[in-house]
Amino acid sequence: MTYDAFSNQALGFTTRQLHAGYDPGQHLRSKAVPIYQTAAFELGSYERCERLFDYSEEGYSYVRYSNPTNDVLEKRIASLEGGTAAVGLASGMAAISDTFLTLCGEGDEVVATRTLYGGSTALLSSVLPTYGITCNFVDDPDDPASFERAITPRTKAVYVECLGNPVINIVDFEAVAAIAHAHGVPFVVDNTFATPYLFRPLEHGADLVVYSATKYLGGHGTVIGGLVVEGGTFDWLGGRFPRLEAYYQQYAARMGEERLRRELFSHALRERGLIDLGAHMSPNTAFSILQGVETLSLRMERHVANAQAVAEFLDAHPLVEKVNYPGLASSPYHGLSRRYFPKGPGAMMSFDVAGGLAGARRVIERLRVFDFMVNVGDAKSLVVHPASSTHYGLDPEECARAGVFPGTLRLSVGIEDVEDLLADLDQALGA
Repeated sequence: MTYDAFSNQALGFTTRQLHAGYDPGQHLRSKAVPIYQTAAFELGSYERCERLFDYSEEGYSYVRYSNPTNDVLEKRIASLEGGTAAVGLASGMAAISDTFLTLCGEGDEVVATRTLYGGSTALLSSVLPTYGITCNFVDDPDDPASFERAITPRTKAVYVECLGNPVINIVDFEAVAAIAHAHGVPFVVDNTFATPYLFRPLEHGADLVVYSATKYLGGHGTVIGGLVVEGGTFDWLGGRFPRLEAYYQQYAARMGEERLRRELFSHALRERGLIDLGAHMSPNTAFSILQGVETLSLRMERHVANAQAVAEFLDAHPLVEKVNYPGLASSPYHGLSRRYFPKGPGAMMSFDVAGGLAGARRVIERLRVFDFMVNVGDAKSLVVHPASSTHYGLDPEECARAGVFPGTLRLSVGIEDVEDLLADLDQALGA
């Protein structure tokens, strides 16, 4: 018997979410991925130490750089996403911020939509500018020409979310990717809400995919983690990214030119984000996320089915003014949803309650199955009031541009019995 499912990319998604990236033969034949709970690894010899630190030999020295448990998670997500490499980080925000800090320097720019998670908007509008990195927000994310107008010679990335937060809008990924690439700029997509089971951005022009692994990848709401996946096709050596070119010149001979071209950003991110800035993921976190990934496809099927039923219920309710969910035929993004999300547009949605803030508060106070939390992507159903939490601190105009109003509630629909979810919403709205 020769077990080799860990390296077979021809296997189906659900098979790979259980096997990809982990060879038990390299870990004393433990079928479960071990947690390597150590701060450092023995170097072995002076010569091996040199090889490890000039990257001519793959291995482990200090956990802040890499760890065998994390390595399995990174390889598994890269496999599921269809990428060449992945890097695990301490949180989703670490994945986003360190991606930009690897791509950009003082005087550089990012182009992004306004319909982002509030923390991402704050990073781009308030935090990165203190480092000399500014963001040009597009006027209309529904119009690809808006991205064209926002790009300048200093642009180093175009950034969107797969499903905007919280209005769940969808951009035309392939059109935006073509515009970014025409300017020699990488297209970065946050795929947290969809996961690679529902949407694989690399297949539609993305070059980098970022995740808050806290959400659906883990699915259990017990750990914080982030991931960045590289597609392996973007040319980082075209003159726009001198830091990456310098890294390539330093290590190409030792690591191999062909391999480094496919994984250049990932290696540079690991050095900047993990070694220099210390945003590494703990092995316990990697282990916990791997447990969630093993059931990802099964959970996402149930999430999507429940979300569709909830959205249709809310859309027909007289006390709901608007529902933002691309699975509804009435959604302006329904066409793009069918094109890019044939398995369903996830389980996130928002809706505006009649009565504004007072109406939203009454619903929150009456819900008994949906729990009031800022997290999303849990197997359990959650509700939050974005204006007072995830988008707190943004002025009313910024909130409105993001689709956040006083009566807006965001739902993360879980995998409970859908009859219980509908009954809970019905009694809460009936109040």
